[in-house]
Order: sequence, then structure tokens, then C-alpha cells
Amino acid sequence: MKLNEIRDREGSTKNRKRIGRGIGSGTGKTGGRGVKGQKARSGVAVNGFEGGQMPIYRRLPKRGFTNISAKDYNTVSLGRIQAAVDAGKLSASGMIDAAALIAAGVVRRIKDGVRVVADGEVTAKLNLDVAGASRAAVEKVEKAGGSVKVAAKAEASA
Repeated sequence: MKLNEIRDREGSTKNRKRIGRGIGSGTGKTGGRGVKGQKARSGVAVNGFEGGQMPIYRRLPKRGFTNISAKDYNTVSLGRIQAAVDAGKLSASGMIDAAALIAAGVVRRIKDGVRVVADGEVTAKLNLDVAGASRAAVEKVEKAGGSVKVAAKAEASA
């Protein structure tokens, strides 16, 4: 086989429909748009229009709000951290912070900080420095002989 002989598998691609090319093509004259009217014309988008009736998005009351000061934490389970330690991507001896988790490939980006949750088991003695941690996660880490330093609580008290 040569590079110039490479082809797609038979039937893997379809030829495009040539719209509006004569009545014999089956898609001539109106070009698959039906007959006349607003939607037969170009540049029409009538999403949410209900024929003059009050649309559903205006009939229903507004609810809720977006909290502009809400923090978006990147959640990491203890099981994933333990798996990274077992694989040799993270060192259990040093301080494990957001930068170390990114370097190990446990999280992709920091967002507003990393929050640790208690999913999975911990066997290594971990020293975590994170923006948040669940109560159960802190208990599991301390039971294994490690420590958790939560930065969010330090900011709140200061």
C-alpha cells in the first residue's frame, strides 16, 4: 500500500445534496423549504415564537439568581490523590498543594482553589495544603497520620 492509494472505506461518506438544481433532482424549485411563507425566506430564526401567544419563557415567573461571589472549587477525591501517590506521580513526603496536583495530572486547572472530598481510602501520610476540605476528608487524612491545612478558613478569619 502506498500513500497515494489510501482511500476512505466504501460507503463511509455521502455526497452532499445539491439543492435547487432542477425539478428532476427532487430538491429543485423550493429547495426543500416547502412553500412560501416566513420560513421559506432567508435569514429567519423564530425560536421561541408561539404564533403571537405569550411565549413560555415569558409566562413563567423568574426564579433564583446567580451569586457573583460564589467560589468555583476544583473537587478532588482522596482516592485520586492516593492513586497518584501509588503511581509515583506525587510525593507523599512533601507538601501537596494545587501546583503539585496539576504537575501530577490529578487536576487540570486550579479555578478558585482545590477542595478535597473523602471518596476513596488513604494509606499514605499526606500533608495537604488546599483551599477547602470536607470534614470526613480531614478525619481520614489525620487518621492516616497526615495533616490538612485549609487556606479558605485562614482567609475568612483574617
